[in-house]
Amino acid sequence: MGTAIIELQEVGKTFRSADGHVRPVLDAVDFTLREGEIVALLGQSGSGKSTLLRIMAGLISADKGRVQYRGQPLHGPARAISMVFQSFALFPWLTVQQNVELGLEARGMPAAERAAKAESAIELIGLAGFEGALPRELSGGMRQRVGIARALVTEPEVLLMDEAFSALDVLTGERLREDILDMWGSGTMPTKAMLVVSHNIEEAVLMADRVLVFASDPGRIRCQLSVQLPRPRDPDSPGVRALIDEVYALMTAGASRRAGPLAEEPARPLLGERLPEADVARMDGLLELLTNDPFNGRADLPQLAEETELTDAELLPVAHALALLGLAQLDSGDLQLTPLGQRYADGARNLRQEIFGQQLLAHVPLAAHIRHSLEQEPTGQLADKPFLRLLNEHLESSVAERVLGTVIAWGRHGEVFEYDYTTGVIRLPTGEDDGGDVTG
Repeated sequence: MGTAIIELQEVGKTFRSADGHVRPVLDAVDFTLREGEIVALLGQSGSGKSTLLRIMAGLISADKGRVQYRGQPLHGPARAISMVFQSFALFPWLTVQQNVELGLEARGMPAAERAAKAESAIELIGLAGFEGALPRELSGGMRQRVGIARALVTEPEVLLMDEAFSALDVLTGERLREDILDMWGSGTMPTKAMLVVSHNIEEAVLMADRVLVFASDPGRIRCQLSVQLPRPRDPDSPGVRALIDEVYALMTAGASRRAGPLAEEPARPLLGERLPEADVARMDGLLELLTNDPFNGRADLPQLAEETELTDAELLPVAHALALLGLAQLDSGDLQLTPLGQRYADGARNLRQEIFGQQLLAHVPLAAHIRHSLEQEPTGQLADKPFLRLLNEHLESSVAERVLGTVIAWGRHGEVFEYDYTTGVIRLPTGEDDGGDVTG
């Protein structure tokens, strides 16, 4: 094991919402990043991964626990730690050279020295000849290379990458990832350790020496997997495929009521917890696909991802939603139809709606709460704002809006309630589609 560079002990972080409610984002995070390793961090959106990276970079402080860099408390931004962001974060009015020089200029480095260092970083990342270009003249992959060059030019010991490849197309992301691994393996980059936040399981297995799975509400490290295969790694090799399957199993453990010994988290959410952001049409499509050859009711998740051409960030929420509603079961990285799911997939529209509505009320407390509230209201209708305020007590405002939107979409499909997107009013179903304002 290499020397510890960054150490987190019992780290916690809370945020206070606009209405004064305190929401825990991170809780009791223990983590050590060591010299010579690449660590990948996987978890659903909004689980606190980006917050954790910002704490490690010294951009924000932890509310609880200890954060140490090289054995010393970390107070404020660390010069030896750099971040690469998903959004490129370039200044559009500055050239490639000027964008890369920014960090050096902020440190007071003389112009000639920072120009030479920036040119070296630009050449290292494969952009020699584009020093005078503006960001708008570059492709997405080239702009991200500028962001990486800007991070590397300060010769950081630690490079933190926050979904640095997710905004790129698949081929561009793969090429950039391979280039970074080539630099890492050859020793041409100054970085001694990397932490990579990703939604892509294959990417994590191909890059990392350790894969961490992050849990949500609040964020914490649920489990980790050591990857001891030599690099470069062939994505089609049996060893890599086996590890990908294992990570899928870790990512989905606890999502089904019968998920096995790794089911540490309850499958049934509480009133104010987040729901998987899954589209009903995509759920229907996945169920129908499972009934056909070659799956015949059970499918390996990596194979499903390849068959559907869905990313992990798209596929996993759908799989979790089907497991939550009892239409499928997640077991060791496989998705298997339940008898009820088979009946749903074989059924006509009316039967599907009936089954979906029953399962929604049985397994999603927020949907049952909305339905009960509507039944208690003489008019049979209520504004959506009180339910949003309820969610805001427990979730970040943007997450709360997504959760309510998901419940409304699911409720409309199951004819549990209707929703007027113009007025924001939820009401008991009338049993008729009047073709008015209630639209999807």
